[in-house]
Amino acid sequence: MTVKRGEIYYADLSPVVGSEQGGVRPVLIVQNDVGNKYSPTVIAAAITSQKEKSKLPTHIEIDSQVCGLSRDSVVLLEQIRTIDKKRLKEKMGRLDENSMGMINHALSISFGLGLGNDHGNTNINTLT
Repeated sequence: MTVKRGEIYYADLSPVVGSEQGGVRPVLIVQNDVGNKYSPTVIAAAITSQKEKSKLPTHIEIDSQVCGLSRDSVVLLEQIRTIDKKRLKEKMGRLDENSMGMINHALSISFGLGLGNDHGNTNINTLT
């Protein structure tokens, strides 16, 4: 199976614990294409069609007509999981470059990388 960063698939995320997103739902592949090519797993972010969920800086709205889904949805960049490729079902679509730019920014917030702000910045030269 050839999987590319930015593609959207249906995936079976069960079983889950607590507040994890579960069931068969769309996911966005956020892992780089080298990892996608050689690893039996992928890193994916859950997608929900419940647009009334609390608005977080890690939530990116996507238009159904752009991404191949039946409804406008929200990518939950705080709900990221490594999953086996065997969990991936049908490919639904792919995000455009502009949308992936917003995804990258939300990922930097989720992982505390501090891109574009001072929050989460760590100078590796000062670690003790």
